[in-house]
Amino acid sequence: MKKPVLTVKTAILCLLALAFFTAAQSAFASGSDTTKAEAAFNASEVILHHVKDDHVWPITHSLIIPLPIIVYSSERGLDFFSSGNFFDEHHNPVEYNGYKLAHNHISIVGSESHVLDLSITKNVAMLLINAALILLVFVNVANGYKKNKGRAPSGIQSFFEPIILFVRDEIVKPNIGEKKFESYLPYMLTLFFFILFGNLLGLLPGAGNLTGNIAVTMTLAVFTFLITNLSGNKTYWGHVFWTPGVPLWLRVVILPVEIVGLFTKPFSLMIRLFVAITAGHIVILGIICLTFIFKSYAVGIGASLISVFINMIELLVAGIQAYVFTMFSSLYIGMAVEEHDHH
Repeated sequence: MKKPVLTVKTAILCLLALAFFTAAQSAFASGSDTTKAEAAFNASEVILHHVKDDHVWPITHSLIIPLPIIVYSSERGLDFFSSGNFFDEHHNPVEYNGYKLAHNHISIVGSESHVLDLSITKNVAMLLINAALILLVFVNVANGYKKNKGRAPSGIQSFFEPIILFVRDEIVKPNIGEKKFESYLPYMLTLFFFILFGNLLGLLPGAGNLTGNIAVTMTLAVFTFLITNLSGNKTYWGHVFWTPGVPLWLRVVILPVEIVGLFTKPFSLMIRLFVAITAGHIVILGIICLTFIFKSYAVGIGASLISVFINMIELLVAGIQAYVFTMFSSLYIGMAVEEHDHH
């Protein structure tokens, strides 16, 4: 029997973990200094601030990009201005033109009138950047197909063509079927690359948490829900409302279960993507915050190295989540359009 061999990679990870936890232990031993640091630095507030949506786009502590504010109320009509007006030169919150921004919510000072907020927030800006990037990339890919018709792909087309073929041949076609997959392929490709690009852009420093926003994942899930049920054939709805092959009395029990199942499928799509992406951001931010809690160079070095390692994992998760969402969407649509032979 061969003895287990300690690889170089394992040894390095063990040393990093040992150094990190040793530094953390020494920081805890500092007593009152650590307590003061924890009181001065609120890690949960920092993490939630970076994960949640905002009316400004903070790049660094001193560089904050104001975003357009668009609000409508029955009392004052439609108003446009910059979100920078809500802050003074020291970035302290102030009122502007009768409006105030508190807890990321805009309201009219001294009024109970409801304000409809149509502002370009950080996540909306990320959504527009993501859409613009997708258009830029795939217009070039489409032009490449026209230019290289009958020839080997080149340039950006050669990079994305294997991914497009993978989505078509390994995700969409097997789950929807060879006869009907082409009708749904444009949606599936858009879904896959929208999630993939959004996941990858969200890993950039200072970027918005687009695919970790539950409103975005809910919208994607609703699209899949609508396409699935609007495409459902007679057999699909027959299995939902009149399940064949079961006694009549049991159909009374199965019917509410099947109806609930129509909504749990998109709900699971929404929650899975939201939780996976948001959890990754929280873990990375939580590890980075240890540096400011302990105020230790050793903890900072250890936290930085571990954060880099987790970021590498997040790159993999970005692709996996795009694959999983597209695969389950294809599977649900395939179940709705599948033809059954009854003998």
